[in-house]
Amino acid sequence: MLGALALLPPRFPRLKEWAYAGMFFDLTGAAISHLAVHETNKVAAPLVLLALVTASWALRSGQRSLAGAAPTVATA
Repeated sequence: MLGALALLPPRFPRLKEWAYAGMFFDLTGAAISHLAVHETNKVAAPLVLLALVTASWALRSGQRSLAGAAPTVATA
């Protein structure tokens, strides 16, 4: 819930990146944990939410991403 709240305001891009990372790790771990104990009927929910989080991260506007996060190419 705190991660979702961190994504709502239009400021704090570094906090948003950490919220996306936390959601990714949490949902990936939940899906793997369900698979590890053979609860295959409970794997779909974390994977669907993981897809939504990944889509939200990939489709965010350029203004909402970190300024220094883009890779730069050094020229000689």
